[in-house]
Amino acid sequence: MTLRVTFLGTAGAVPTPERSSSAIHVNREGDQFLFDAGEGTQRQMMRFATGFAVSDIFVTHLHGDHVYGLPGMVETWGFAGREDPLTIHVPPGTRRALLALLTAIGGDPSYPLSVQEVEPGRAALEREDFQVRAFRTDHRTRSVGYALVEADRRGRFDREQAEALGVPVGPAFSRLHAGEDVELDDGTVVESTEVVGPPRPGRTMVYTGDTRPCESVVEAARGADLLVHDGTFAAEHAARAVETAHSTAREAAAVAAEAGVRHLVLTHLSSRYAGDAGQLAAEARATFDGEVTVAHDGLVVDVPFST
Repeated sequence: MTLRVTFLGTAGAVPTPERSSSAIHVNREGDQFLFDAGEGTQRQMMRFATGFAVSDIFVTHLHGDHVYGLPGMVETWGFAGREDPLTIHVPPGTRRALLALLTAIGGDPSYPLSVQEVEPGRAALEREDFQVRAFRTDHRTRSVGYALVEADRRGRFDREQAEALGVPVGPAFSRLHAGEDVELDDGTVVESTEVVGPPRPGRTMVYTGDTRPCESVVEAARGADLLVHDGTFAAEHAARAVETAHSTAREAAAVAAEAGVRHLVLTHLSSRYAGDAGQLAAEARATFDGEVTVAHDGLVVDVPFST
């Protein structure tokens, strides 16, 4: 089952020739989402062939490098004859400002568009087998991060055990795997728990947007398969990170270590590291024993199941 994260823009506040402004595309089994949409996002979507069938956009905060791509993209969808609704999720208290940005030079789009504020600790989007939750971050403005959290999957079906208990091959296998007990022809009842293992965890992908390291991020990322964290600066610029409410690579790695995540991806890199981000990777790896990747535009991460 696909959970694919494509990094469309990985720059800090100022884009560079190598890095576009912040934007991430997520494809979960055909459901497509954007997390932030900095300047040039729609061109990056074309460049990296993500597709445009996006139903929801999750905005972490309203600094320009995270939202300036929205007006053009909203208008392009209208030019293309879009009919499907689009929902843009924003932090508390920012709906009016985002609507003003979207309508600054023209009228309403030709398709249903809604902008919804989401409180930290609440689900911005709920589906049967996953949800996207907002959590509190620590930046210089109203901001949230987002965690895509899948529901637990069914346990593994033990075919050999089922056959040993006399269950005939066929529909009864599916019924047992779905949690239903099955009565055999001789009246014996085979319980689902006899042939199905314990539930297996789904996957969790966490995106912080811009933030200082903080406990709410640690809690949101607890046990996550993928943590995409602000890694704007190297340790030598730690004071600047505090001043601008960003994180160093080392601080992001400490969050990943405390949260016990499997894979840390650093993004939102200062233009200081446009040519070589090796220092950021080295500092993160010295702090976090899990997998560390420094994002670049076009990076694709497929998130596997842990079991």
